[in-house]
Amino acid sequence: MGLSKKLGLLLGPLLFLALINLPIELVSKNGDAVIAIALWMVIWWITEAVSISVTALLPLLLFPILKIMPMGDVGANYGSPIVFLFFGGFVMALALEKVNLHKRIALTIIKITGTTPNKVILGFMIATATLSMWISNTASTVVMLPIAMSVIQLLIDDADGFTKKDRNFALSVVLGIAFSANAGGIATVIGTPPNSVLIGFLENEYNTEISFLRWMVIGLPFSIIIISLCYWVLVKLMFPNGNLKFDASKDIITAELKKLGTISGKEKMVLAIFGITVFLWIFRTVINSIFPSLGLSDTMISIFAAISLFAIPFNPAKGDFILEWKDTSKLAWGILILFGGGLALAKGMSVTGIVDLVAESIAQSEISVLLTAALLIFLMLFMTELMSNVALVAVLVPVVAGIAIGLDIPIIHLLIPVTMASSCAFMLPMATPPNAIVFASGYIKVHEMARAGIVLNIISVFLLVLMFQFILPLLF
Repeated sequence: MGLSKKLGLLLGPLLFLALINLPIELVSKNGDAVIAIALWMVIWWITEAVSISVTALLPLLLFPILKIMPMGDVGANYGSPIVFLFFGGFVMALALEKVNLHKRIALTIIKITGTTPNKVILGFMIATATLSMWISNTASTVVMLPIAMSVIQLLIDDADGFTKKDRNFALSVVLGIAFSANAGGIATVIGTPPNSVLIGFLENEYNTEISFLRWMVIGLPFSIIIISLCYWVLVKLMFPNGNLKFDASKDIITAELKKLGTISGKEKMVLAIFGITVFLWIFRTVINSIFPSLGLSDTMISIFAAISLFAIPFNPAKGDFILEWKDTSKLAWGILILFGGGLALAKGMSVTGIVDLVAESIAQSEISVLLTAALLIFLMLFMTELMSNVALVAVLVPVVAGIAIGLDIPIIHLLIPVTMASSCAFMLPMATPPNAIVFASGYIKVHEMARAGIVLNIISVFLLVLMFQFILPLLF
């Protein structure tokens, strides 16, 4: 265990004990206890002294002990509908990966976009982003990187060796995969955990629902713009590859598709369930208006998809199903617990008056609304370079809601761009799993990622501020 982890392991509980035993009250007895628990969780999340999912269990133990909330009320957050929405999304991702449909989709997109160097880069980015809308950004990066490495190897083995243009192409491909994996998840509710934390928080605390389609109306255009800018920054500004030519990349893509063979019956079945689920998500409100007794929710649709993949037999005679329960050993259960912990912490901040206190403090100050929004977006984006974005969102979202109330603006206007900022970490290898995975490829130096990343981070802040000021007031 490293020094920072050792320090964090001790510092978290020590600061917690010091805060709850202060001779003065900062907010209230229970409010101070929640602040102390939040501080303990933040320290463990930043230092990763223990698993971030284990840290998320602390409210389940400490809230009842300190009489902040009874166990039943705390536990309800870990079983929130949004947790099961994401569970269904995880199960769909498992099925896509088990039958190799995700790889077929990715390779087909690359083949369609073309095989000139810049088109190859664009193809990899579009394919990665498309996957990242539905499966984890880690999984989408792991699928795409080996294919990219095969293409790069062609340039290393060609007659002129690995030239500067070749190296620039390699940098653009691997960074393009990482950046589009990060940005692609912004497009959908299930694309990245911070989106779901926000939506769960709004439902739990403010009885405000953002449907799957309504999120896509905001998230998909933003994702497309960011990925387009990533492509431009990498290919035109940072790492231009000039008139680099190679035709063999087409052979690699074709060979990889040939390995997969013709589309199987299981792939078709998963594709059908996936298509029906996305259709229901998008047209849920229309279906509910025609059949009001159904009362469909995004979570119900997600669970329908999960049950279908386990319960509809592919081959009834053999008892063959797409998924079996043992497949869920690969499911990201820890992320589901992390959601619960974040929602429990938010509820604790709400019931003890911390959010109200933040709102009152902001209301009494003379801070510019636009400047406050810009600072919060900037803070979230650059802090997420150093710690888990879902953990950061879990801590900051209730506070940002209080700030929005204090500024007398709709909380959604501030919460959406601040949450989206947590998925725009392009600068450092440790910021997100995709960044770390492509950094491990050996083709990127830290300063190269940071050089491209800082430009994209600043562009992201600017776009999110524009979204806050002009777009969200029109939509909400």
